[in-house]
This record gives sequence, C-alpha cells and structure tokens, in this order.
Amino acid sequence: MRLSRRHMLAGLLSASATGAWAEAPPRTIRPRYRDQSLREEPASRQSVPSGNDLVDRSSLTGVVGFTVADAATGQVLEARNPEVGMPPASTAKALTTMWALDRLGPQHRFETQLIATGPVTNGRIEGDLILAGGGDPTLDTDGLRSMAVALKDAGVREIGGRMRVWTGALPNLREIDEEQPAHVAYNPAIGGLNLNYNRVHFGWERQGGDYEVTMDSPGMRQTAAVTTARMQVADRRGPVYTYDRGERMDEWTVARTALGNGGSRWLPVRFPGLYAGEVFQTLAQSQGIISGGAVDYADSAKGGLLHTHRSDVLPPILTDMLNYSTNITAEVMGLSASQTVGPIGTLAESAAQMNAWLKREHGLNSVALEDHSGLGDDSRVSPADMARAMVSSHKGNVLKPLMKAFPLDDTRFAVTAKTGTLNFVSALTGYVTGPKQGRTLAFSILTGDIPRRDALTIEQRERPEGGRSWIASSKYLQRQLLESWGKAYLT
Repeated sequence: MRLSRRHMLAGLLSASATGAWAEAPPRTIRPRYRDQSLREEPASRQSVPSGNDLVDRSSLTGVVGFTVADAATGQVLEARNPEVGMPPASTAKALTTMWALDRLGPQHRFETQLIATGPVTNGRIEGDLILAGGGDPTLDTDGLRSMAVALKDAGVREIGGRMRVWTGALPNLREIDEEQPAHVAYNPAIGGLNLNYNRVHFGWERQGGDYEVTMDSPGMRQTAAVTTARMQVADRRGPVYTYDRGERMDEWTVARTALGNGGSRWLPVRFPGLYAGEVFQTLAQSQGIISGGAVDYADSAKGGLLHTHRSDVLPPILTDMLNYSTNITAEVMGLSASQTVGPIGTLAESAAQMNAWLKREHGLNSVALEDHSGLGDDSRVSPADMARAMVSSHKGNVLKPLMKAFPLDDTRFAVTAKTGTLNFVSALTGYVTGPKQGRTLAFSILTGDIPRRDALTIEQRERPEGGRSWIASSKYLQRQLLESWGKAYLT
C-alpha cells in the first residue's frame, strides 16, 4: 500500500475524531472587561440574540463558557463563565503553536542524521551506522528511503557493525495520555526518532477460512514490512484488540469476528526508535546496502556525519498540525521548545514551562495544561485566557494565517479557527471578520459535560453512547454564537 503524507494526516484526523474526539508582543495585551450595565447596545446588537440567550435556549448539557473580544484592543464584547477552567481539547495546539514559534523560530528545521562510528573504507563502514533522530514529527517512509538512497550515492555498500538508532534528542515517552484505549493511533509513543507519526499500518484480508494480516510502513515509493509490531487473529467476540508490551515488540491480537472480509487501520507504535531503525534497514538493503543483525539502540550520536535529512520549516508543519490536529506533532513541538529553556523529562514538566510563558508574556491568568496537544482531559484553560492569547497573537499575525477556515451559513463572515474535540468536550477558538472593514473579533468557546465524560470507562471512550449527538449540539451552538457576534459587531 502506498500513501501520501496528506493521506496519513487525514488518517490521523479521522482516527482522532472517532476517539477522543510566534513572536511575543513587546507588551502584554489583556482583554479589558467593561461594565455591561453601562454599555449602550448598538443598533445592530438590539435585533440579534445575545450569546447568553443562545446558550439558554440550547439543549446542550454541561457547562458553556465563551469570551469574544475586539482583537485589536482586547475589549471584551460578550462573555459567559469567562474565568471557569475547561478542557481545551485540541485548541491547546494553538497555544503550542505560539510557544514553538517563539522558542524555536519559524525557520527551525528538525534534522535526522546518518552517523558512522568508524571510517568508510572501500564502501564498507568499519563500525556501526547510527540513525540519529532530532525529533522530526513529520519523518515518513519516503524520507527514510531518500536517506537510504543518499547513503548509496555516497558509496556505502556495507555496514560492518550494527544498525543502531539514537533517540535521545527528546524524552522517550510511552504514550501521550495513559487514560486512552490501547489501540487508538492518536495516542502513540513520543521520542527523538519518530516515523509515520509513530503508527504502524495493520491490514487484513480473508483467505478462505483464515486471514492474511500485514504490519508495515507504507510510503509513496516503497512499503517496508515490520516485525517490531506483530498481530495475531484470536477466536473471540471481544474485546476487538488486546495489547501486550514485549521486550522489543508491540504484541497485538484482534478478534476474528470484528474483521469482515478485509480492511486496514493504523495502530500506535510504542517502540518508535526500533520501528524507524528496522524500516530504514529494510530500505537500505533494497538499495543494495548489506547489513546484518537486529537493530539496536546507540548510547550517543557521536561519529562521522554521512548524511542529514531536514524537515520543512515550522509554519507549514504547524499549519498541518492545526488543520489535521496531529497530537504527536504538538507534543514534539512543545517538548522541543521547552528544551530551549532547560532539560525536560515529562510532558507535564514541558507544559509547565509553556504555562509559565503564557502567563508571563501573554497575560493569561490561570492556564494549567498538562500536555501540548490537549489530549489529556485534566488540562484546564478559561475562555477569557484563551481569548487573551488570541488577542495577544493577533498583533503579530501569528496564528490566523496558520488556522483553517471554519465555514458558516452566513457567508458574510469569515472564521479562521482551531477546533477541539474530546468525548463530551467541544471547543473552538480563533478569529472572525466580516463586512465591517478593519475589525477582527477574537473568540473562545469552551463546552463540556465533565461528569458525563468522567463516568466513561476507558473501553467506552472510543465511541461512547450519546457522544456524537452531544458534539453535534455543541457545534451547532458554536455556529449560532459566531453568526450572532458577526451580525452584532461586524456589520
């Protein structure tokens, strides 16, 4: 199977939807609350229902909070529960984007290197070959293939020692959030060497009374089979998947009754360094480069540099991250940015660095994120704080060009925003423009039925009963609010 990077990103988006559904300004810009009792309603406002009216009329359960402000001045125009901390879900990625651009810079590129521990003599590396990761969250099978071709073009024909991987550029974390089902692809391991968003492609096809299953790493030019993840078909009705962590391998089983005639899906990888190393070894062998033995870890990335693969610069990577809501990209961006401040061991430590920066540089009051993607549901941010971040980033036009268009029925208003979805949590934050030239609204809408979410077991979290209808009601309310604000303040 051959897949483009955009197909892979789209696969991530569909997987996350079914499951858990920057330069700093020279001075802090804070939204300013006005005494609503002293404000005269403009004529355009008098005929439009307020945000509070729309919420009160809705059937949405749980808590709804929002803040809408003038993006240029920070003046708050409407608010409901503005200081109530809510799970931001994937709207947290907007804050991570600001953090990454500020600490790494828009021209930053991630590097993956091939390093020899000994000299190259007559095409033979007299030592080990190290695939050294630099954290690149976008490295894919095609990227590894290009590195194998470059190694061949450099005259290398044989690896005298072992094929090794170095993963120490970032902390090696088994998963993003421990409170997720084991098989969901949006919750993979994170490390200094990542491949295909740390997912393996599982395919199956009925062959008579049995199934042929494959575990591989697909690319546009070539696909490599992998052994660092293994699947067995089990005769049972449920659960659909089980997972066991081996010493160097992901051990999966799948219920035969769930397979049908054939299909495929992505599964998370828990040994991303070994996975990437095995795929590279296979691709190098297809280029005629001889190597033997199983891939192993390297203690360091010291040696002679043979080749460097560089990622794209940050803005297009961040645009894809915001549009496709790739959790691994957000976590790598956040961890990489935090490491410019000091050593980081966990996502919580890294998020704490970002929280402190958001408070110090952008005027947020009580932001408390536990990761950079928003997957962890213990993260909290208030609608007022999120709106403050949107106002602050508006001055340098940091976020708006990277965000995705959010269509409304009333086409007079253009919305660019980041969505966020977890079970019984839906969020939207961004900007609205309209016919009134020169004015932009910054907004944040956070909704959540937290008791209902907390009552779910881990097994129920992929497709909870009532989850889709609740999300649909929240998104309908979000559109109503945006059109109401557009009519009131942008016409």
